[in-house]
Amino acid sequence: MSQSFSFDATDHAIVEQLRLNGRANNQQIAETLGLTATTVSTRIKRMEDANQLRVVGVSDFSAHGFNVLMKIAIEIDGRRASDVAHELAELPEIFAVHLVTGRYDIDVLVALKEFSELNAFLFDTLSKVRGIRSMTPAVVVDVVKYQFDVAPIEEGQ
Repeated sequence: MSQSFSFDATDHAIVEQLRLNGRANNQQIAETLGLTATTVSTRIKRMEDANQLRVVGVSDFSAHGFNVLMKIAIEIDGRRASDVAHELAELPEIFAVHLVTGRYDIDVLVALKEFSELNAFLFDTLSKVRGIRSMTPAVVVDVVKYQFDVAPIEEGQ
């Protein structure tokens, strides 16, 4: 990874085009920005190689039948939090795992199809993970913001 990488106005504009339409090809982006497709391709590759850009597809939870989203704050005891976090990351119901500071050691984000799966997930699946001292689940009641282009990119960085 290049330590001296910095975004310029062209990089920022390319990323903005990808945010607007992740399916846009290099030629479409180039035409919109008044560049060549080669320039767009080279810039995207340079940003990806520097770990400054990752182009991904994001699906909607409810479109895939996941009707229950929740956050679980987890306290760990008798085992390294990072080891527990890696084990939790292997569970298919968990789509995000964060090591955190504060009262809890780990936060996880969970997607389930139905509320009827909740007891089995909490008491059968999670209870088998060694080192979990306590769990504080919080069910999502409304999604106010669901945005994946959250990394702020400022010119000159």
